[in-house]
Amino acid sequence: QVQLVESGGGLVQAGGSLRLSCAASGRIYTINAMGWYRQAPGKQRELVAAITSGGSTNYGDSVKGRFTISRDNAKYTVYLQMNSLKPEDTAVYYCNADASSSRWTGPLPYWGQGTQVTVSS
Repeated sequence: QVQLVESGGGLVQAGGSLRLSCAASGRIYTINAMGWYRQAPGKQRELVAAITSGGSTNYGDSVKGRFTISRDNAKYTVYLQMNSLKPEDTAVYYCNADASSSRWTGPLPYWGQGTQVTVSS
């Protein structure tokens, strides 16, 4: 099994920055795509950003130009640098990884427990 642990959330004023980290551990054979999703109260979970093992990235429209996703494959870690934060960025942010635990099993989606990001106006 694979475990994902997020860190770096918190309270910040509008216009500020935060950096989220998510480290994968456990029985890891390979990790394909990793990403960040968020869910605000009363809303559906939405994609924030994703990155493949080769470094290709994809961003939600609302964060393009403000957020940057990166990863360290050697450390099984993905990062999300969030700049120019807005109150509407307030949500619980979840880390996601498509990971395989052995060469005989296909990738499965794994989720972290979530970290709260609150942006005050």
